[in-house]
Amino acid sequence: MATKQILILPGDGIGPEIVTEARKVLEAADKKYNLGLSFDEDLMGGSSIDAHGVPLTDSALAKARAADAILLGAVGGPKWDKIDRAIRPEQGLLQMRSKLELFANLRPALMYPQLVDSSSLKPEVVSGLDILIVRELTGGIYFGQPRGIRTLDNGEREGYNTYVYSESEIERIGRIAFEMAQKRQGRVCSVDKANVLEATMLWREVMDRLAPEYPDVELSHMYVDNAAMQLVRAPKQFDVLVTGNMFGDILSDAAAMLTGSIGMLPSASLNQHGQGMYEPCHGSAPDIAGQGLANPLAAILSGAMMLRYSLNMAQAAEGIEAAVGRVLDQGLRTTDIATEHSTKVSTQEMGDAVVKELLA
Repeated sequence: MATKQILILPGDGIGPEIVTEARKVLEAADKKYNLGLSFDEDLMGGSSIDAHGVPLTDSALAKARAADAILLGAVGGPKWDKIDRAIRPEQGLLQMRSKLELFANLRPALMYPQLVDSSSLKPEVVSGLDILIVRELTGGIYFGQPRGIRTLDNGEREGYNTYVYSESEIERIGRIAFEMAQKRQGRVCSVDKANVLEATMLWREVMDRLAPEYPDVELSHMYVDNAAMQLVRAPKQFDVLVTGNMFGDILSDAAAMLTGSIGMLPSASLNQHGQGMYEPCHGSAPDIAGQGLANPLAAILSGAMMLRYSLNMAQAAEGIEAAVGRVLDQGLRTTDIATEHSTKVSTQEMGDAVVKELLA
């Protein structure tokens, strides 16, 4: 079996802690299923700024290009908020997405039955929830040009950004959404603001043009403000949501909280060749770093997504996901999902429990 190279970027804050547990689980899966995984490690984000003065070095980028998949912890934190915007930790993440053309962001919002009571919504609203948000990741207002801050003739400063999408960018993310829906419940809801934004008028046109190529998938459209409301009112109406960069950024975090904790949710960012960067949906949480409080399950489940989508190792992915389910059945919880009847465990203890179940 050919070796599969995984680049690990621990990142900042709680990143190194949760990635340690995710790697431990991947190594256990490698042992159990004989996957042929090989690991390398480098820096990105604030840790790279501290060591090298930039959030992403050419060397780390070269390793990422050569890897079959990348596992990221999290980047950023208040420590670097006041440095020049061009070299802040988040710029390393944006560079990685852009340079590797990681245009398709997959963010599942899955309600584990063991955690229904952790959601802030009523159990009947979220029980059985299973949504996949497909977010376009390398275009839209986050990357559009021109952009900047300028001084007007009257001396007042004005910030400006450009919301722009080409037909080809919309088409390729649309195809990902339709293909994902074919493997799920067969429904795609395309989210836009076509009543006021020309870029999303085009978005809607392209989605409608693609739909006949996928006769087994039902396409609907929804304005983003209504989509935000519907996610809270009746989230189980959705199967696959597809949308642009900015709307996807906002809606995916809202969907994450339906499940009780963003600490449970993985994500994947893929390019045309199936190479991907995998990371938990949550941030670096520097306020709890080093205390053993962080929930590693999102990072562990990101590792499972990596096995499924980039490495075509579905059996091992299912094994990890089943192990996580059995650990939750045992009542083991990190602080973010703990209840008065659960057993509170540390970051490391949660990772150890998943490994034990996986190898059982």
